[in-house]
Parts: sequence; C-alpha cells; structure tokens
Amino acid sequence: MKLISVFCGSSTGKNPIYTEATKALAEQFIKNDFMLLYGGAKIGLMGIMADNILRAGGKAIGVMPRFLIDKEIAHTELTQLICVDSMQERKTWMQTHSDAFIALPGGFGTLDEIFEMICFGQLQIHQKPCAFLNTNGFYDHLHRFLDHCVNEGFIQKEYKNMLIIESDAEKLIRQILRYKHPIIDKAKREM
Repeated sequence: MKLISVFCGSSTGKNPIYTEATKALAEQFIKNDFMLLYGGAKIGLMGIMADNILRAGGKAIGVMPRFLIDKEIAHTELTQLICVDSMQERKTWMQTHSDAFIALPGGFGTLDEIFEMICFGQLQIHQKPCAFLNTNGFYDHLHRFLDHCVNEGFIQKEYKNMLIIESDAEKLIRQILRYKHPIIDKAKREM
C-alpha cells in the first residue's frame, strides 16, 4: 500500500481538534511511507494534511479541476499537481490510482467523494478500504444513520461492516493495512 486518497474539508472547522487529528494522520502517513493523494488545495484540512506531509519529507499529489486552479486555491508546493477537467474526472483519477480512501471531517464534497468510493467497493469495481477518521465523534450520526439503513433493509450489513470508522489515526491505519474486502453475492442474498 503506497498511495492513499484523503477526502477532507476545505475549511478547518470550528474546533482545533480537527487540525490536530489531521496532523496525527499526516504523521502516520510519514511513519508508513504512504504518499498522499488529495484534492490539491492549500486551504483548510486539505492544506494542513499536505503541508505536514511535505514538511516531513513525504510526497503529496493533488488532483484538481481547472476551474478550482483558476480560483487560485491550488497548493503550489506539491510533489505533483494533476489538472483535470471536472470533479468527476478528479474522483475517477483518485479511484483508479489509490490503494485506500480516508474521509476526514468535511462537508458535501467530502461525503460525495467517500460515498462514491464506498459504492464502487460495494459494486466490486474496486476492493480497497474506505475509512472515516471519526475525530471528536464527527461521524457518529452518520454511523447511526447507516445502521438505520441496515435495519430498514436498504444496506446489507456486510456492506456497512466493510467501512472502517475509527477515531485514532494510528488504529485507523492499522485497520486499513489489515483490510480484507468482503465478496458478497447479492443475487443469492435477495432470492
């Protein structure tokens, strides 16, 4: 495992604990010799993650649509900045090249990106771990909602259980490294 996508906010949030957790994850990337693949911004948790990895001698690759580069939010000191034409092309590029996906706290964009990767895992388009760094209980309500989806029969428990939800960066990385993707025959389950 070498290249891991991180989806996270273009803001830092209201609580400094989100910044500290992002720095802790960056330390785990350096410790495990992982390269960062992310949205390419210099702002918010995105910028903090990239800056901390680069400062420690690691590699950070950004993938950013041209219209965001034109808004001058692109990080200019990355190992590599890949320019694409659309948000969809960004997600496709990241899905193709990543070994795993991690969502830090963030908003609509973060949720869109990680859920697309989860759906692709469910559909067996990839067999890569999808994880949430649940800093300060940020994803607790989402976790309960997904349990509700299971209870109501819209998500199979095996698919929900393939998600890694962890509040500690080191434990999160250990779970990613041990991940085994479930193979579920949906046709047999619904008969």
